[in-house]
Amino acid sequence: MTDLTLRPAQAADHDAIWAILEPILREGETYALPRDWDRARALAYWFAPAHHVFVAKSAGAVLGSYYIRANQLGPGDHVANGTYATHPAARGRGIARAMGLHSFETARALGFSAMQFNLVVATNTRAVSLWTSLGLREVGRLPGVFRHPTLGPVDALVMHREL
Repeated sequence: MTDLTLRPAQAADHDAIWAILEPILREGETYALPRDWDRARALAYWFAPAHHVFVAKSAGAVLGSYYIRANQLGPGDHVANGTYATHPAARGRGIARAMGLHSFETARALGFSAMQFNLVVATNTRAVSLWTSLGLREVGRLPGVFRHPTLGPVDALVMHREL
């Protein structure tokens, strides 16, 4: 996507970010978050004080958002963690890839030395493929830890890469 821009999220982006998050939460197939969260709870979580939140815009529309944060506190705070969301109507257009690459640069600039995803749902093959293509590798498999709404308990991956 040639006209895609990434920038820090602003309060004016809340409606657009909710429009992205709501269908993902309701599907319940990728995030270990409550499917019934309302707008206020979801946005409070997304914009938590420790989160560095960004949006991806094209043609004036917010099509994706991500945040990064320290994966752990104290001795683990040199490793970043991220969560990414693309509007369902904009999937397959390179937005998640652009957000992933941008997040790695941002994490490096913030002083993080690695990126770790603690729970990548194994049945989310698009995400697994994307993160693998961007240099993350599976460092662990957690059997049956994610309750998929139609498949039942499925595995989740821990993925990691140096920055």
